[in-house]
Amino acid sequence: MTQLTPIEFQATDLDAMATAKGRVAILVTPEGEMNPPARRANKLTRGAVARLLESDRFVKAKSGQVITLAWPGGMAAEALDVLILEKGSSALETRRAGSALGKLKGTGPLLVAAGSYSRAQELAMGIALRNYSFDAHKTGEDAGAEIEPAVLSHNRHERIEASAAPLLAVAEGTCMTRDLVNEPANVLTTTEFAQRLDEMSALGLKVEVLDEDRLAELGMRTLLCVGQGSDSPSKVVVMEWNGGEDGAAPLAIVGKGVVFDTGGISLKPAGGMEDMTMDMGGAGVVAGVMRAVALRKAKANVVGLVGLVENMPSGNATRPGDVVASMKGDTVEIINTDAEGRLVLCDVMWYAQDRFNPAGMVDLATLTGAMIIALGHERAGAFSNNDDFCDAFLRAADAEGEGAWRLPLGKAYDDLLKSRIADMKNVGGRPAGSITAAQFLQRFVRDDVPWIHLDIAGVASVKSDTDFAPKGATGWGVAALNRLVADRFEA
Repeated sequence: MTQLTPIEFQATDLDAMATAKGRVAILVTPEGEMNPPARRANKLTRGAVARLLESDRFVKAKSGQVITLAWPGGMAAEALDVLILEKGSSALETRRAGSALGKLKGTGPLLVAAGSYSRAQELAMGIALRNYSFDAHKTGEDAGAEIEPAVLSHNRHERIEASAAPLLAVAEGTCMTRDLVNEPANVLTTTEFAQRLDEMSALGLKVEVLDEDRLAELGMRTLLCVGQGSDSPSKVVVMEWNGGEDGAAPLAIVGKGVVFDTGGISLKPAGGMEDMTMDMGGAGVVAGVMRAVALRKAKANVVGLVGLVENMPSGNATRPGDVVASMKGDTVEIINTDAEGRLVLCDVMWYAQDRFNPAGMVDLATLTGAMIIALGHERAGAFSNNDDFCDAFLRAADAEGEGAWRLPLGKAYDDLLKSRIADMKNVGGRPAGSITAAQFLQRFVRDDVPWIHLDIAGVASVKSDTDFAPKGATGWGVAALNRLVADRFEA
């Protein structure tokens, strides 16, 4: 796993600012008010900070922005980063400000002289989230460079360190998700994926890997039909965190883990197919959430389940027109083998309900290209059978800066799935493609189970930087689901 940027917490030491190497960051308000560390930096640089605060550049700057003074005289640092931040900034605004510092940090050292700023723990999380780079397969002198720590000095550093610990657990889970989504498919095979999840048993998770023979015994025929054209064995991995009351029903989180999706016999066009290494994004989020709740020792019962398959064309591959029976017993006419994610999820969702009788269930998948057309890369699509449960998630996502938007479900959409020869088709046509995919999944949700389906096709991996991540895998959803656990399921 990519090393999370080390964050160290120290008591404020104004004298250390003169000799600190790398980058030094100070905080000033948009009105130009300097705290003691900023005043010390101003003194060391013979008034350079004060001159900046009187400049047009500063006047035009906004809260959360960083202005860098390169090679500041009187300091050993190569850069003095002046972070403009309102005293009353929200947790999310502060985290974004920390991300701005993390983007500048690189692999070198960073000293953030935060003084008495009350939300400094959010600065730490922002730095850890943004100071991320996936270079596992790069060579050269910069490849594998050790990341030097970011030191956050504060007047009450022990309190800030304690407050930062659960946030950094979420950051580590997010970075694990990014690593998984960024990995090429020849590295992250179904077997390798399962092994990485099994290794999390060291964190206190109970991990079980179900192989193809066991899946066949359970009747997971729709899942198995997706992977039968590949040499990579299909698997289901179950991760349990039992931090809540004994016997309390858990939250179940289910993820689509298609490690590579060619479309199967319904072969995708060549252009852009290389991006299908991220089609296991839902499973990646589940893994990151389970890592986060284990690291912060959440007082909740949470179970994560992922279906790991590879969708390939071959002489053994499922054909359009085939009819396959699900674990539930319903039969599915396969119209398009590229609508495979729902075939994976439906069996795993049914198994999750059958085995764990969850208090709620969330599934995540890079499920439909139609979701990108609908919402772009700004928000995930949310579908639910329970207003209260869905509203709780949307509040959590909003609080964590992870956009989501609820879309409708209804009988008219469900009717589009009718099949002449089976209980249902696996696609409902081009209109409302994301909705009919959700309608398919809802058929495998018991009436008494609150359920949310999250289509993350547009947010799992992006082509440009986001607030908290460089281009590539974002780790979207780990923070929001962790907050949902904390808000709704913690004892």
